[in-house]
Amino acid sequence: MTVKVIGLIKLQDNLAFEEYRSQVLQTIEPHGGKILARGAKAETFWNQLNCEEFNEFVEIEFPSETATQQWAHSPEYHALLGVRNKAMKLTLFAVTV
Repeated sequence: MTVKVIGLIKLQDNLAFEEYRSQVLQTIEPHGGKILARGAKAETFWNQLNCEEFNEFVEIEFPSETATQQWAHSPEYHALLGVRNKAMKLTLFAVTV
């Protein structure tokens, strides 16, 4: 079953964001993942859940829940958390399709 990871991103530091962005794919690919889309949020139509505002998003695809968990908890990804936390505030969640 394919799993997609969606990230809602509120940028805080553009230089740190570029540093993170240049390294994160190296942590995704070993787990069979790929980035499907990245971009800027255009418009919010409804926000009944009162989500915090975000201005960027990412959509990543993994071949399984196991691969998704392995990536999210991998030492390679965790090594990026310092720069990630400087670069952005992030909501990251997985959905099955």
